[in-house]
Amino acid sequence: MEDKFNLKESLEGISAKLVSWLDSLILNLPNFLLSVIVFVFFIFLAKYTGRLLNKLLAKKVKQDSIRHITVKVSKAIVILIGFFIALGILDLNKILTSVLAGAGVVGLAIGLALQGTLNNTFSGIILSFLPELQIGDWVETNSYAGEVTEINLRNIVIKQSDNNYVVIPNSKIVEEPFKNFSTTNRSRVMLNCGVGYSSDLEKVKEITIETISKHFPSRGNEQVEFMFTEFGDSSINFVVRFWTDVTKNRDILVAKDIAIIEVKKTFDKNGINIPFPIRTIDFSNTLNLQKPE
Repeated sequence: MEDKFNLKESLEGISAKLVSWLDSLILNLPNFLLSVIVFVFFIFLAKYTGRLLNKLLAKKVKQDSIRHITVKVSKAIVILIGFFIALGILDLNKILTSVLAGAGVVGLAIGLALQGTLNNTFSGIILSFLPELQIGDWVETNSYAGEVTEINLRNIVIKQSDNNYVVIPNSKIVEEPFKNFSTTNRSRVMLNCGVGYSSDLEKVKEITIETISKHFPSRGNEQVEFMFTEFGDSSINFVVRFWTDVTKNRDILVAKDIAIIEVKKTFDKNGINIPFPIRTIDFSNTLNLQKPE
């Protein structure tokens, strides 16, 4: 025969359990308060550690993105250390093991679900430490050109010459080639033109090189190069290549502007013609428009 439910014994069991929990809480209260104090201390420690590290890196590292990422990672590491120490004070080693195991499973699931995002994050870390791409550089990449204004863990931001901003995912920058105008102080500019077939080609070459050399002085082994390239439809075409200071695309446009004006002045003074495209119309049609007899 089954035993009957005894309310008195049940209440006594519940009260005994509550008393044991209360005793355990009172006994562990100092450890709990100490763990909270330790964790809060490490939070403040991470804050001041980040500030100190940022000041130290500002003197040695010019790139802002490297400093930002390094400071964030260091702060996260300090906070995690404080969290583990707090759990150790509470004697929760088993819970800590379970938390780490669960975090591994959850991290794997999140990693599979956010492959694209994680790809951009790791690409951002690579770009932050890449000396060929820094904030303030003028670059061309993914059919866009402009000044790099920001590099973070998700994307880079480019300010174009029309004052609009373009946000490009980091993975696109890592996977695609990019051209950086700011990595070198000097760059070669190429100017194409043509002269009439009646022109003295040797004189054209001489005065063009003289004009370009006057307005764009060469340095070291640099030299102005002039070469005729083809017999065009209405002109003999040439290219002149010269060096100038270039850190962004606008510098090339300015150099070409100056070169075109000065070369045109020189050609006008020397009677050298830059011809328009010429079309010859043949009127040798022998058809008779009169009515037959």
